[in-house]
Amino acid sequence: MNIEKARVFLQVAASGSLSRTAVMLDTQQSVISRSISAFERDIGGALFHRTGRGVTLTELGERLVPRIRALVLEADQLAEEIRGTAGLPGGDVRVGILPSMSHPLVTQLFQEVRQRYPAIRLRIDEGSGGQLAEWVANGSVDMAILFRASGVSREDATLLRQVSMHLVGPAGDALTALDTVPFVKLHQIPLVLPGARSGLRAILEQLAQRKKIVLQIALEADSLTVQKDVVADGAAYTVLAMQAVHREIAQRELQAARIVAPAIDRALALSTTRQHPLTLGAREVARIIRQLVEKMPLPAVGTPARRR
Repeated sequence: MNIEKARVFLQVAASGSLSRTAVMLDTQQSVISRSISAFERDIGGALFHRTGRGVTLTELGERLVPRIRALVLEADQLAEEIRGTAGLPGGDVRVGILPSMSHPLVTQLFQEVRQRYPAIRLRIDEGSGGQLAEWVANGSVDMAILFRASGVSREDATLLRQVSMHLVGPAGDALTALDTVPFVKLHQIPLVLPGARSGLRAILEQLAQRKKIVLQIALEADSLTVQKDVVADGAAYTVLAMQAVHREIAQRELQAARIVAPAIDRALALSTTRQHPLTLGAREVARIIRQLVEKMPLPAVGTPARRR
């Protein structure tokens, strides 16, 4: 059995989509389709039903998923033992990250890993909080940097730090001119926010209900770039961590005020998959991520955001 084809099969089975798998593996959909077809020929039967909405497992595919997953895990463990004996971390390590936290963390992570462990090949997947949690749960990524609802560490997640949310406006805006802004000031101002499934959106709506104010959601956009572009044009405000807008603030395109009364402080965590054991390389990448996030120049909770 070809282990790489088996990995692709498991990825498609988890995502239910050839196109989504192609995006996650950074390749063409036709490559994924050919790999699945070749794997089905090797197996001797159809593993998926093709539909207009994606793919679903056949009865044969359902039966084979746990057995193939076990074989792939065994192969990974063998490779890990061999590398561990040599003491050389290596192989592919998949990391999921929120777009708002990717810069400059991804660049720093790449540089550190490349310098320390050139045999490790990083694969970075950006996604929303819900997507990242799903990828961790099904083993599509080894780990993900995402916001948790609570600051309490879990068995499969490590608290990295608390991050304060800011009201972001265009440069020269009066509402965000000071270091802080009371939450009630969000009443009926135009907002561009992520969709209803967003954890931040849920927090904002719950607080608005509690404070008896109305959030005027002028535009829903999960794209960080869209949110920042709309705000920079003066059409609306958004709510983000300072890390997401520090470049634009430095370039005087945006400005931000930390939300207070109440403050919105979210727990940034590193969540690791439980679908397979982490390789030595993945464990080293997780350790580097923890070190980098600890040193990130984010505004500390309880202190004003600094102007540039």
